[in-house]
Amino acid sequence: GAVAAFAALTSSPALATEGYFTHGYGAVNKSMGGAGVALSMDAMSQAINPATLTGVDSQFTADASIFSPHRSHTVTGAPSGGMGTFPLNPGSFDSDREYFLIPGMAGSYTIDPVSAFGWAFYANGGMNTTWKEPAGGVFGGGKTGVDLGQGFLQFTYARELTPGVSVGVSPILVAQRFKAFGLIAFSGFSSNNAALTDNGYDWSYGYGGKLGVQAEIGGGFSFGAAYQTRMYMTEFDKYAGLFAEQGDFDVPATLQAGFGWDSGAGVKVALDYKRIFYGDVDSIANPLLPNLVPGNLGTANGAGFGWETINAYKLGVEWQASPTIAVRAGVGLSDNPIGSADVLFNILAPGVQEQHYTAGLTWQVSPSSAVNFGLMYSPTTSVSGPNPLEAPGQQTIELEMWQWEGTVGWTWTF
Repeated sequence: GAVAAFAALTSSPALATEGYFTHGYGAVNKSMGGAGVALSMDAMSQAINPATLTGVDSQFTADASIFSPHRSHTVTGAPSGGMGTFPLNPGSFDSDREYFLIPGMAGSYTIDPVSAFGWAFYANGGMNTTWKEPAGGVFGGGKTGVDLGQGFLQFTYARELTPGVSVGVSPILVAQRFKAFGLIAFSGFSSNNAALTDNGYDWSYGYGGKLGVQAEIGGGFSFGAAYQTRMYMTEFDKYAGLFAEQGDFDVPATLQAGFGWDSGAGVKVALDYKRIFYGDVDSIANPLLPNLVPGNLGTANGAGFGWETINAYKLGVEWQASPTIAVRAGVGLSDNPIGSADVLFNILAPGVQEQHYTAGLTWQVSPSSAVNFGLMYSPTTSVSGPNPLEAPGQQTIELEMWQWEGTVGWTWTF
């Protein structure tokens, strides 16, 4: 629990590459574009699929990423001045804070020839924005934004049931912290104004699990699949007047499946499909309208961010260029969870990315020690729509973001 809390505390990362989920876990998986549910790569592979741990040597791996998202929003059109409207200041504005540290570490231990134990500690992307401009704040309440950090502590047991077929199970503990500021203009819409905004950080704790399978299917091909349950979290009591269901902010379930191929001659390929069930968590999925009505924020039907369940597709390749150097590259494509009807609230959380490109390598500096590197670039993506609380056709809001990330890690095999 202390490790998970440390994760949430030290990794206040901003919006990640698949909504608020990071594109991968660990330097090796990240440099493969996040693909690898069917491959046993390193101890951090259990964060993707716990069954892969039967193919990993006893080892410890740790890494740190510098994640840099560049977020902006543009408002076009002057306020109408109409009675009961909710205008925004026109102009283009950039979010502050563009660099975030994301730590991760994992261990794997061979129990016997057919079973293994492991643990992993990692973070999700979170939701972070800090809008210092325009003067007076985006919504008229001064500096505006949100900050969500999530840390996961996973324990894994994996076993090879028959030659070439493994299963794994992982209980997971989660800690997350959140704060929101500058939202006083929504007081009339909240069911609890004292728990809406500017209350500092609040903490939430919860649990869930992950199940996985890995199977060799011949010709160097393997299949892998993993399902991570919804993480059931305690409520953010300080923000019970903001999030639907009195501060509920569960982590949505995910499903990942795919194929791997090991040529036996130094080339490995991974092709994955991933589904993130954002649409199952009301505080994330409820639309702004018609849910934004007086006194309704924080209730079961209160407005959320309007995020939809998304699909992601990932391809990764590894080439063993020499006995000590392995080179990797990857690409990922994903849906944008935000529709044009929900851009107003998502000024706080513009998770609009739809593609990313990765590269990296491992340098085996000794038989037991290796250094890992990874790079990710996600090009500019935008979504635009009307300000739904202004006169029809009066104002348009465009959300935009691009990202890069660099990761350095170390693996010790024993």
